[in-house]
Amino acid sequence: MNAALRTTAAALLTALVIQIWTAPAIAAEDVEATGKDLTLIFRSARKVISDSQDLINDASKGDKGLDATTVIERTKANYLAAAGKELDLNDDGSPAAKARAAMLSAVRTTIDQAQPLINEPGKGFKGFLPAVFGGRVASSFSTSMAGTFSIKLTAPKAYVRSRANRPDEWESQVIETMFKRADYEKGKAYAEAVPVKGRAAYRYILPEYYGPSCLGCHGEPKGEVDVTGGKKEGAKLNELGGAVSLIIYQ
Repeated sequence: MNAALRTTAAALLTALVIQIWTAPAIAAEDVEATGKDLTLIFRSARKVISDSQDLINDASKGDKGLDATTVIERTKANYLAAAGKELDLNDDGSPAAKARAAMLSAVRTTIDQAQPLINEPGKGFKGFLPAVFGGRVASSFSTSMAGTFSIKLTAPKAYVRSRANRPDEWESQVIETMFKRADYEKGKAYAEAVPVKGRAAYRYILPEYYGPSCLGCHGEPKGEVDVTGGKKEGAKLNELGGAVSLIIYQ
């Protein structure tokens, strides 16, 4: 094959790879629904871990029966209860369908990897908290969907413990100027089309509030060392404590 033919073949191969791996943009009318759906799956899975803390930390038990299949089935049940409909897992080839499957795959991977810790006999507090689980799921999902979707947990700057969860400028602005307003509708997500590092993107951010189970680590007295070794923030029940932030690249 001469040089010209090799160049042409290489160009065609490159074009084919781009065609195969570049996901189509989500239509404007569908992005908000997709954002709502993915964040709800994420929260539904995290609720399973929140509800299972006593079981996970039971030193008297080895196998907790909290394998990936069980967690995913309970995630689906939580989704049904919150959304009033079953989770749609039909693969129609769309970016949204691929993202839903990737989110559950991230849950499965995270739970599979955590089995030795969850089932360690004789050990009480495992440190496998909803925030830890959520962070690992977010990282796995964002890696698998790189360039198309990204999700993370974030919080007001004063409440961030992990550097990976620090809010970027856009997230911080929404949290400080909207979510913290006394007249802002509690639990209402905010969405906006805004570039991310020069790329067209759709951003969806969902506020979260401290519940009773959160205050053992984040409540009062402020500055007291909690069970994880961190310092309590002095948070109050129902106070804004964080957010789930999703990016859909266009």
